[in-house]
Amino acid sequence: MAEEVKVIGVWGSPFSRRIEIALKMKGIPYEYIEDDLTNKSPLLLKSNPVHKKVPVLLHNGKPIAESLVILEYIDETWKPNPLLPHHPYDRAMARFWAKYIDEKCLPALWNACWCEEKDRGKAVEEVSACLKHLENELKDKKFFGGESIGFVDIVASFIGFWIGVIGEAVGVELLTRDKFPKLCKWKDEYVECSVIKANLPPKDKLLAFFRARYESASQSK
Repeated sequence: MAEEVKVIGVWGSPFSRRIEIALKMKGIPYEYIEDDLTNKSPLLLKSNPVHKKVPVLLHNGKPIAESLVILEYIDETWKPNPLLPHHPYDRAMARFWAKYIDEKCLPALWNACWCEEKDRGKAVEEVSACLKHLENELKDKKFFGGESIGFVDIVASFIGFWIGVIGEAVGVELLTRDKFPKLCKWKDEYVECSVIKANLPPKDKLLAFFRARYESASQSK
C-alpha cells in the first residue's frame, strides 16, 4: 500500500519550506496543502490543535507538528540521504545548533529587522553575536553538515535566504561579507544547490510581501 504524505504549510514560511526541502532530499512524494493563517483551515486546527501553526506533516493520516520534530521524524522514517550525522555526538551537536538557531538567532534577526530605529543598534549587536557563533561553528566546512547539506543547514534556511529578502525590504543589512565571510560563502553554496533553489519561495513575491508589511507597519506608527 502506497504511503500518504501531506504537508500543510504557507508558501512564504521558512518553517514550511524546511519540510518540503527535507522530503525532496529524501525523494519522498507528497501533497502540499496551502493554508491561510488569517483564516486557519479546519484541517490545520484539527491536525495541530495545540499550537495551531504550520507546518504539519500528515503521514498516513497521522499528524506531526513543529518543524524540528518533523525533520527528525522524516529522517527516522526514511533512511536514504540522512539529514543527521551517524555518530551520536555529532547528532547531539546538530540538534544543539538547530535549537540555537531557532531559539536565539531567529528571534534576534526578526527583532533587528522590525524594531524601532532607536532600538536598532542594540538589536544589531545581538544579531552579530549570534551570527558570530555560527561563523565559528562553520570553520572551514562547506556546509554545517560537512560536504553535503544536512539538518542544521535546512534549519538555517531563514539565514541563508529569508533574512536577505527581509533586510532588503526594510533597509537593514545584517549578514555582510566583511563581518561573516564564512556564513556568506555558506549562504551562496546553499541557495545555489538545485534542490534548495527549487524549493525556496519566489524572491520577488516574498520581497513584495515584506515591503507591504513594512509600509503598513510604518504608517501605523
